[in-house]
Amino acid sequence: MVTYAEIQASNALINDATAPRVAVFVGATSGIGKLTIKAFIATGASMRIYLIGRKSSEERTNSFIQELHAINLKAEVIWTEGEISLLAETKRVCEVIKTKEPRIDLLFLTAGYTPFTSRRDTAEGLEISQSLAYYSRMLFILHLLPVLDAAEAPRVISVLAGGLERTSVDLDDIDLKKPGNFGPMKAQTQYTRLNTITLGKLAVDNPNVTFIHSWPGDDESGQRHLFQTTSAAFGGRGVPWNGKPGVNSLEKQADGLFLVNYKCDCTPNAKVVSLLREKAQEKIWDHSQEVLRPYL
Repeated sequence: MVTYAEIQASNALINDATAPRVAVFVGATSGIGKLTIKAFIATGASMRIYLIGRKSSEERTNSFIQELHAINLKAEVIWTEGEISLLAETKRVCEVIKTKEPRIDLLFLTAGYTPFTSRRDTAEGLEISQSLAYYSRMLFILHLLPVLDAAEAPRVISVLAGGLERTSVDLDDIDLKKPGNFGPMKAQTQYTRLNTITLGKLAVDNPNVTFIHSWPGDDESGQRHLFQTTSAAFGGRGVPWNGKPGVNSLEKQADGLFLVNYKCDCTPNAKVVSLLREKAQEKIWDHSQEVLRPYL
């Protein structure tokens, strides 16, 4: 376990040189994303943050942004409205950001929820929780990869359930559309595996970008995710780290995809991830490309 004291010590070293200068937070109007933005702002570093959320969140988020500005006058937080359960809207938001920013240092993805009701589809034919937890996240990454790759040490963090993968994945019904196949437990476990499998491929294809699939935690999560976004513990780039180096999903002390639990320990889950990579990656990637292609 990386102790909270070690995390606080590392985070205290964050400054203008080590903080992400431009960050995009998707789904940060509440919960872990909101806590992480607040932790970023409290470092006092100069940064620009795009905070993306629904129209219904705008009023309370603007109040939050005013609070943040009072904490750190060097930070700029830009409210960006978007109904990102819709892939067309995700594309639009990405295009807006790309016209403004030649490079992005951090993409932080937390949008989503556990679907305790029956299946609810968007106007695009995707189940809402799956669109938020998987398709929209991957579309954000694919659209923003060119500007991420232009940064010195870019990171992508998807907060869901990294390290909790199991070997079973429904490849015959990836979107869980068959009658009786959709439910909260099945959906969450399916989305987790889809995230890890696709992030793993993206990490191999984009070696300049560090990817983290994180398992959320408690009220310390803002500081712990700040650590994940800045520490050299994950891939060697960032705030200097004298502790044990993180191990990626290929069981190497190198860059790539890190599966990180709520205590900031790397949990490669190597046997499971290796099996998923072998039996499921190609089919999931092909299916995802088919879904996302109209919005790329």
